[in-house]
Amino acid sequence: MSKIQRYFNMLKDKRIAFIGTGVSHNDLIKLFLSKGLSVVICDKKDEEHFDPELREEFLSRGADFALGEDYLDEIMKCDIVFRTPGMYYNNEKLSEARKKGVVITSEMETFFDLCPCRTYGITGSDGKTTTTTLVSEFLKAEGRRVHLGGNIGKALLPIVETISESDCAVVELSSFQLISMRESPDVAGITNIRPNHLNVHKDMNEYIESKCNLLYHQNAYSRAVLSLDDETTCSLSPIVRGDLAYFSIKQRPDNGAFLREDGMLCYNERGKITEYVHKDNIKIPGMHNVEDYLTAIAMTYGEVKPETVAKIAGEFGGVEHRIEFVRELDGVKYYNNSIASSPTRVLACLAAFDQKQILIQGGSDKGISFEPMADEICRKAKSLILMGETAQKIEDAVRASSLFGSSGLRIIRVKNMEEAVRAAYDCGEPGDIVTLSPACASFDMYRMFEDRGRHFKQCVMAL
Repeated sequence: MSKIQRYFNMLKDKRIAFIGTGVSHNDLIKLFLSKGLSVVICDKKDEEHFDPELREEFLSRGADFALGEDYLDEIMKCDIVFRTPGMYYNNEKLSEARKKGVVITSEMETFFDLCPCRTYGITGSDGKTTTTTLVSEFLKAEGRRVHLGGNIGKALLPIVETISESDCAVVELSSFQLISMRESPDVAGITNIRPNHLNVHKDMNEYIESKCNLLYHQNAYSRAVLSLDDETTCSLSPIVRGDLAYFSIKQRPDNGAFLREDGMLCYNERGKITEYVHKDNIKIPGMHNVEDYLTAIAMTYGEVKPETVAKIAGEFGGVEHRIEFVRELDGVKYYNNSIASSPTRVLACLAAFDQKQILIQGGSDKGISFEPMADEICRKAKSLILMGETAQKIEDAVRASSLFGSSGLRIIRVKNMEEAVRAAYDCGEPGDIVTLSPACASFDMYRMFEDRGRHFKQCVMAL
């Protein structure tokens, strides 16, 4: 009997709760119901607002429901609870349930425990989605069967029975997933660690510790890739147990990927230099994307040929919502960078172009300072269009910059995305670049940053 079969056998007399429905849970609920298991779906939406078709489907398959404001009370009557990444692990109700012996887990945790193939996990405050995608593309181009999941792709636990040992799983992992992880990937990569999600995490230390779980549970035969340029990430090197590699755009590591002075991306294996691709031949713009390529090269060194990396670099057009080209209209280019939910991501976007930009910013507050981006906005933006709950905080930070007075920066306040795009169009001139780089989360106006980015694109295409 396989480990996966033993797992489902163990669940036969258990009552299993799923908190929330959505990308990571719907297919998983169907799998558990198909196994004849006792399932209860807990959701804050009441019966009136819960998707009626989905409810009818799950009811017909034998699921129970706990809906409405008191939906978490039901978990006390369950043996196992699957939380979504959006449900904070240290939530008061979950902590109370754990104390009473209820198992609190997640789709990703369980997948890592049961996965039969080699795993690659990537985390970081910025750059993790592009890096995850690149690792996946590299391995697929080498003929590997790749399963892409975590924060990107699809839920992997529902397909775990179809995965073979010769496959590989590439997953993007957020701090909300990692905070409770007790299983680490065979190959781990951390792009950087910068202040983020401090409106949810208890403090910066908890945020960093959650990222550390990517490394804590590796063994001596695993591989870890850390940034040599990011001080916080580099400081994690003492906890690495296996093969440690670095990536850097500033210096040459003894073991790792680096940007050579002539612009070539290379790997140094203790004196043996392998050349991959010149930075000018990477299709997606920006030095932050060079860093993402270096991370992916370091994570797949010895498994992916340099010519494979060079081919993908010339073809790969980037991931949606990450400095994504939308259109050119009347000589003005529009870019969707909705993923930029923090000042550091905005700085990367400002650095990606050699000219001043028209910036659209604002959204919901994540509890982080906007001061780190203020000077660079004064240097590299000609107009700043602000909307949403954080508009005043961003304006205050920019006006407080010592560079604001001489910058000539124009600040425009609008109510919504339609007004923002129209304002950008009105002040744009041939040769200008307009970027949606919000510096904030999207939850004041949108369900997710993807919804914000798609709305921006719709507004731009409607001009």
